[in-house]
Amino acid sequence: MKLIKNASGRLVPTEINGQTQIPFKGVNKYKPTGNKAKPPIRTCIDYPEDGNKIVKSLKDALKKAGLKDGMTISTHHHLRNGDIVTNLLFDTIKEMGVKNIRWFPSASFPVHSYLIKYLEDGTIHHIEGSMNGPLGKFTSEGKMKGVGVLRSHGGRYQSVQDGEVHIDIAVIAAPTADPFGNATGDRGPSGCGLLGFALADSEYADRVIIVTDNLIPFPCVPWQIQGNNVDFVVKVDLLGDTSKIVSGTTEITKSPDRLLIAEYVAQFLDEAGIMKDGFSFQAGAGGTALAFAIFLKERMKAKNIKARFIRGGSTKYLVQMLEEGLTDYILDGQTFDLEGVRSMRENPNHVNTSPFTSYNFHGKGNFASIVDSAILGATEVDINFNANVVTHSDGLLLHGIGGWQNCLHSKCTILAVPSFRDRIPVIVDEVTTLCGPGELIDVIATERGLCINPRRKDLLKAMKNSSIPVNDIKDLKKEVDKICGGAPAKPKLNKDKVVAIVKWVDGTVLDSVFQIEE
Repeated sequence: MKLIKNASGRLVPTEINGQTQIPFKGVNKYKPTGNKAKPPIRTCIDYPEDGNKIVKSLKDALKKAGLKDGMTISTHHHLRNGDIVTNLLFDTIKEMGVKNIRWFPSASFPVHSYLIKYLEDGTIHHIEGSMNGPLGKFTSEGKMKGVGVLRSHGGRYQSVQDGEVHIDIAVIAAPTADPFGNATGDRGPSGCGLLGFALADSEYADRVIIVTDNLIPFPCVPWQIQGNNVDFVVKVDLLGDTSKIVSGTTEITKSPDRLLIAEYVAQFLDEAGIMKDGFSFQAGAGGTALAFAIFLKERMKAKNIKARFIRGGSTKYLVQMLEEGLTDYILDGQTFDLEGVRSMRENPNHVNTSPFTSYNFHGKGNFASIVDSAILGATEVDINFNANVVTHSDGLLLHGIGGWQNCLHSKCTILAVPSFRDRIPVIVDEVTTLCGPGELIDVIATERGLCINPRRKDLLKAMKNSSIPVNDIKDLKKEVDKICGGAPAKPKLNKDKVVAIVKWVDGTVLDSVFQIEE
């Protein structure tokens, strides 16, 4: 495998899994040419005139879709760790004797550790999607037959739209659907909110299979997936466990340090002049982000300020802000808890969106750059404000990118992170894996105060007289190293073995993930 240095100075391959790769050229430096990908034309004469596309089983649908070795099969992750369908899908593929599948999920979860046996026996060749937990560890150890590809949510949409990834068969788990294939996720026994991450799959895949446990008479409204993009509909007993649809952390942190970080971020938005009538923000579903929403809510109430919109992942805390009149809209990309599902179903101002409108970097603009501030996390941040979200300081691949990279294009990007975890510094000289260029990261918020990117002279000026400590990031690193007994040892990596690559939002290769040595 030939490795070359890209514009960030990282060694990246020029080819993986038989496909030529374009090295990262710098932020906003790569502009693609050509046309969008096109799905094959289908005709009404190939489908039942009565609109009934129901087939008796998933196996039958896969046979009719022409499943064969080496195909690309996509799934979505809105059922999160409660997903049953993906494991059932690969049980069926194994039973059919099909091998070397490229699995193209919008994300994976620990429940999908079940699929390791299919990675081992060659049913699945490699994964192009997040490799969380056990799947990430398996990949880091160099056990996957192909090279993994990590993309942001918007990067996934871009890769399908641009023809980089051609989906042969999309399998879409839908909490409610009709026999024609119209489907929604905001209602039904397995309701998970929206199905936005499956939208590109439904539009661009050669064949689309809807799997549902709540089949209703035509029409299924509102439909998030349009039936005229669907080939087959399969009824199963159960899609997933709704109790596990919630994000891994859906309760406010009780850690004093993390509560302080959350309070600092809310105070910063207020004092920097970002929190004002008509502003917008995005925050995740982690404990610190949830606490931030509460602190911000109180400041908004005190100053009688209303947001124009909040970008979701939605949680019960954002739903409360909508229902209390503190924002006009939630523009939701995925639903992190069941209150979010309820709100989307009942409130017309809780709007389901897709990565196309929100994050696709090769669209005619997107929501990400309109957002006034995005509050995110990270596993590591270095002294040049570069950040890592997929590996830890031991080099182990344990997380996906999600919408994190796309959110860096907000007007003010804040990473809310503790200065160390388990006596291991989060602020380092150089991140293990580069996921976000430092020029796009504006503020690092820790329990020791803020580090503001020197590029943002406006923010430095605004916070000059703040009660929040404002630190030089290099000084903070020295302080944290002293507390932790020194900088962490660099992980032992096999630099001859790339196990995965990190794509940038434009489809270029930002960094490599190397095999960890025993």
